[in-house]
Amino acid sequence: MYSKVLTCSLQGLEGDLVTVEADLMRSLPKFTIVGLPDTAIKESIERVRSGIKNEGLEFPLSRITINLQPASLRKDGSQMDLAIAMSILSANQSVDIKEEYIYIGELSLDGSVNKINGCLAMVISMREKGFRKFIIPYENREECSVVLDVEIYPVKTLREVVSFLNGEEQVARYTEEYHIEDKTFDIDFSDMKGQEFLKRALEVSAAGKHNLLMVGEPGSGKSMAAKRFPTILPSLNFDEAIEVTKIYSIAGLLKESKLITNPPFRAPHHTASAVSLIGGGRIPKPGEISLSHNGVLFLDELPEFQKTVIEVLRQPLEDKTISISRANASLTYPSDIILIAAMNPCPCGFHNSKDHVCNCSAADINRYLSKISHPLLDRIDIHVEVSAVKYDKLSNEKIESESSKVIKERVERARELQKDRYRDFNFQCNSEIKENMMAEFCNLKEKSKKLWIWHLKNILFPPELIIKY
Repeated sequence: MYSKVLTCSLQGLEGDLVTVEADLMRSLPKFTIVGLPDTAIKESIERVRSGIKNEGLEFPLSRITINLQPASLRKDGSQMDLAIAMSILSANQSVDIKEEYIYIGELSLDGSVNKINGCLAMVISMREKGFRKFIIPYENREECSVVLDVEIYPVKTLREVVSFLNGEEQVARYTEEYHIEDKTFDIDFSDMKGQEFLKRALEVSAAGKHNLLMVGEPGSGKSMAAKRFPTILPSLNFDEAIEVTKIYSIAGLLKESKLITNPPFRAPHHTASAVSLIGGGRIPKPGEISLSHNGVLFLDELPEFQKTVIEVLRQPLEDKTISISRANASLTYPSDIILIAAMNPCPCGFHNSKDHVCNCSAADINRYLSKISHPLLDRIDIHVEVSAVKYDKLSNEKIESESSKVIKERVERARELQKDRYRDFNFQCNSEIKENMMAEFCNLKEKSKKLWIWHLKNILFPPELIIKY
């Protein structure tokens, strides 16, 4: 007896259609899965067998062969448990299978259908391939409800799926409308007194999506400003929110199972490894740079990161994507981020300080600064020197700082102007201007051009960055 059902396997952010074939033969009982399954799929043999029996359904005492097509595609993950179980039950004539459905879900030993990672990405990929009906775990219902033009049927148990397909019980379609709403933050730029120049630099960074480096002594407010940076960023549009939510779903970080509508903010510790930053592992997962997609990656104490770790940022900062290659796959994740970095000017932190004495030698300072390569600095558009705020300014209650709301409104207006300016191109922000367009959109006056070239030369930027008109 033969049956087949449809499911999905993830390769990065994209899902591949997988046909699960079941064949039952009259022979000594044996359960085999073929078609390049990984360990999690091979282990589904016991989950499926126990789940079917503990739901009071008949598990066939036959030779069971499961084939995962296409056989050339390596499959991983436990999301195929439900499809494997349904193919066996269909071949055993215990359920009237419907081939237009995509079955996604992991089984427990008691027959419960458990939440999986990457369900949103699978549903979107299968919709693009023309499928419209999905049976998914109940706990994944909210993240998948944002997908347009599909029918979502969330289930809690294997018995519920069988009863639904046999017409014995109805499973309600899950629908919910989402509206992009501004998130309220517990922190605000109005909390931060002084540092008006730094705030202005962060505003320019947010408006044009420019990477920014803050250099200053400890206690000058670098980290405080960086943590407030997301409060002035525009909310994500629907397509951007879907992209970010897909990444977090695949990484297993979608705790509330809802659409992420605000730019993500990630701040890895300086002991982070290269794999945690760019992603990877035996089954490649998104790293911090992809989890910051359409948002902010904040690297505090930049020189304290291992040099080999921060050097891996060069390619994704340039290309806005990160490619992870393994022996059996090459995956690409998006990495369109704003990099905000902070560092001290020397090991002790007080070089050029007006209030403290620096104890570092010239060799110590050079060794410290050399941890950051010039190619990486090339990719950081704005460099800001930050000095500590005087105590009398901090204690002056009459000094009022602009709120994040006011700054955000200016950032949103600037984004709209850029969107209109570059409407005929495939980019929308100043940071994305190509070199051959600089003369058209950024034509400097002679005095400004001389100042710019002097600045580039004195911070040792390579001559190829000095674009001549």
